[in-house]
Amino acid sequence: MTIDKEGRKNILGLGLISFMNDMSSEMIYPLLPVFLTSVLHAGAASLGIIEGVAETTVSVLKYFSGYVSDRTRKRKAIFAAGYTVSNVIRPLIGIATMWWHVLIFRFGDRVGKGIRTAPRDALLSESASDADRGLAFGFQRAMDHMGAIIGPLIAASLIRFCNYSLKTVFLLSAIPGVITVMIAFFAVKEKTPRKSHRIEVNNAHKSFMRPAYLFFLVIILVFTLGNSTDAFLLLRAKNLGVTLGMIPILWVVFHISKTLFSVPGGRLSDILGRKAIIIAGWVVYSLVYLGFAFAASEVSVWILFVIYGVYFGLCEGTEKAFVADLVPDEGSRGNAYGLYNLAIGIGAFPSSVVFGVVWDVFGPHWAFVMGSALALIASVMLTLLKVR
Repeated sequence: MTIDKEGRKNILGLGLISFMNDMSSEMIYPLLPVFLTSVLHAGAASLGIIEGVAETTVSVLKYFSGYVSDRTRKRKAIFAAGYTVSNVIRPLIGIATMWWHVLIFRFGDRVGKGIRTAPRDALLSESASDADRGLAFGFQRAMDHMGAIIGPLIAASLIRFCNYSLKTVFLLSAIPGVITVMIAFFAVKEKTPRKSHRIEVNNAHKSFMRPAYLFFLVIILVFTLGNSTDAFLLLRAKNLGVTLGMIPILWVVFHISKTLFSVPGGRLSDILGRKAIIIAGWVVYSLVYLGFAFAASEVSVWILFVIYGVYFGLCEGTEKAFVADLVPDEGSRGNAYGLYNLAIGIGAFPSSVVFGVVWDVFGPHWAFVMGSALALIASVMLTLLKVR
């Protein structure tokens, strides 16, 4: 490993932040579909609207926060502010009494995520060497997933052993959220870009508006159109017989799978190439969605969630590392990550809304078939991308 001491501290700090933040977030997220449908009596279309608005908000704001972080070089201040916004607003879902209340609080939560993600990813890429970037992103994703394992376990324990309501569990998620904010402000330092990578801000757009990068954004958009919110998978699990008490455990199993494959997936991308690993992951995704379309038992749900974790392990960190490969100038990576996330945001809203409408009108079978087909199309398109 060729990462300097300051870089290692940043990578560790960013990993810890992801761990604590996801612990807080995942005390809520896997229970949200059940909360909406069983407690607030909302339908699949409402879930699609909430998650579509949430994810589009994230992705659009990621672009602007990335642009600002490139111009100001204040990556830490921006992502710390984003974590603060999310962890103040997210627990308030516990006071919601109507589905549109959840929409408002999810919107606020995702505003925070949109602010923080691009500058955090840019700082992470700057803290790692070129040879170890995939490993660094894989580590960050693994820590994120470990937090996502602990969070649902805490939620399940509070429900099962303390007989707490869903609303109480949501409010208690503020505790790890406070710890997240403290780490964000005190455990990470700004990283000065290497001289060989510095560019003039006014010319920053020239450094990443390259044909390969722009084509990758188009491909990401196509994939995102088939990548609806994971909340629908949880709703599908409930429909196939997974009980309320087991939903958080199912989510834990899913994140264990993601954790186990995140670091190996990142390292494999360093060795075999990012494109090959992303294609493999998207094919896995397509097969998993096809599986959910035809699933008929609770057992099949558990198996599919484990395999779904393989997709995340292969693709989450690798896609971000691939963006850094396509945009070698560190001074414009915040902008590049922001535009990458903007492409995701453009597809996120119609993806989840259309998925929810298709679910309500034609049933979950056709909704999942649609997602599977779009992922396969994106995989074929990625084979055409030429990387120097």
